[in-house]
Amino acid sequence: MSMPASDIALMQAVVVGHAVPDIVACEARIRAAQLAADVAALDALVADELLFTGPDGELGTKAQDLELHGTGIVRFLRHEPEELRMRPVGRDVVVSALRARLAVEVAGTLVEGAYRYTRIWAREGDGSWRVVGGHVSAVPGA
Repeated sequence: MSMPASDIALMQAVVVGHAVPDIVACEARIRAAQLAADVAALDALVADELLFTGPDGELGTKAQDLELHGTGIVRFLRHEPEELRMRPVGRDVVVSALRARLAVEVAGTLVEGAYRYTRIWAREGDGSWRVVGGHVSAVPGA
């Protein structure tokens, strides 16, 4: 999937420390997909066997995430990246921590604030990077 240079530049501008170019691009792609509710793009970026903990502490699956975006139950209205840190763990795994200011409508209720996504990106057999695990939580006092 091709990504506008401006989207990648926006993400690159908030990198702290070592940048992994592939992951900067993946973070830009997942941000764009969330904002557009692009289920096909999210499907390509998220591993089938995802382990992801939401802000309520519950585990969510890829199928649940795609359904929430596809039905409009979750709608990203604003996603402003503030800080992106990455830590490679070998050649095929990178942990990312993205802090962003979000406005998200969840089942008709507006939720706003600073949130941090921790994602584990793994290069799968076809060479594509996908989120295999992660967590999102509110950043208190931000």
